[in-house]
Amino acid sequence: MSENPSPIKPTLGLVEFVALMALMTSLVALSIDAMLPALIQIGEALHADDPHDAHLIVSIFFGGMAFGQLFFGPYSDTRGRREAILLGISIFVVGTVVCMMADDMSTMLAGRLIQAFGVSGPRVAAMAIIRDLYVGDAMARVMSFIMMVFILVPMIAPMVGQAVLTFFHWTHIFTLFLIVSVFTGTWFLSRQPETLPADRRGRFAWSKFFQSSKFILTHGNVMGYTVAMGFMFGAFLGYLSASQTIFQEYYDTGSMFPFIFAFLAFSIGLASFFNGTMVVRFGMKKLVGIALYGVVGFSVVFLALITAFSGLPPLTLLLPVMFCGFFFVGILFGNLNALAMQPLGQMAGLGAAIIGSMSSIFSVPIALSIDSFLNGTLYPIGFGFLIFFSLAFVSVRFAEKSVH
Repeated sequence: MSENPSPIKPTLGLVEFVALMALMTSLVALSIDAMLPALIQIGEALHADDPHDAHLIVSIFFGGMAFGQLFFGPYSDTRGRREAILLGISIFVVGTVVCMMADDMSTMLAGRLIQAFGVSGPRVAAMAIIRDLYVGDAMARVMSFIMMVFILVPMIAPMVGQAVLTFFHWTHIFTLFLIVSVFTGTWFLSRQPETLPADRRGRFAWSKFFQSSKFILTHGNVMGYTVAMGFMFGAFLGYLSASQTIFQEYYDTGSMFPFIFAFLAFSIGLASFFNGTMVVRFGMKKLVGIALYGVVGFSVVFLALITAFSGLPPLTLLLPVMFCGFFFVGILFGNLNALAMQPLGQMAGLGAAIIGSMSSIFSVPIALSIDSFLNGTLYPIGFGFLIFFSLAFVSVRFAEKSVH
């Protein structure tokens, strides 16, 4: 089985391609980060039994994506990238309408699951399109530039969400989702040709599905990097889900929360820009090695800082430390994904699906377990970073030593 068929020639200019792919993948970030300022209000409006139930609005989204990606991966490999993206956006719109009409937390969470299932279409197919067109360090470079544009959404989305809360009802955050998703689908349909030619497609067959899945799941490099992403993102999702609680309740920052969140998100964007300029010169593996030592070192310093101030260090010390740590996290996100995808050219859709699904299956329980220990201090976040960043370090070392 050939693992790396030749990529086809891109038809869009790099700037437009990066912008379009970033917008498609950023539907995930928009669907999460624009919600963050509204979690407490939504929990109260929908009569949540426990204040922590509002965190599920974020966490459950990744659970839904785990199943959606498993569907859309094979779908995009057999029916093409365009059809997968347009179907996914359509399902996302349905889920958004359900959320807008929700009058209890169960309906809201059901809508979020539908949203997440749908957004998996553009998420998986966009990754497959990138792999169809680019390979190796060139792919990592494109991924880094996409991440750089993509990170603007986490920076801006909480501010937009806060503005909606200031001038409108929280349900209009979902109106924003509708507008962006329809615009994205229209842009994609009118500009990006299909990147999976008919002669590279095949009918869906369970035997082929299981054969390809077995190849991916038993590939030491792929799974080592995938598990590492799950550990990394699990710890980060624990922080992300609790960020409003941490900054608005523990630190009483009020309307400054979106700006604090944007400051920390900028660190990841800066790292992605740095990675995009450096990866061709130094290679993915060297940058990953440096960044792994960086995140483990950060987690040690972060936990020491928390301990020195009995659980809640002052923001003037906390934010610079987190900014530095998230810089290393930003380097790892794009590179780990590109390293995991690299051996899977012939099955890029299914590969993106399994990688995304497996990393979500790991990350969601990790995030929920971290958040369950929140008690007014940052100890759960600190221990979560130290434990799971260290496990990511071990997983990458396993991947590097694996010979398939």
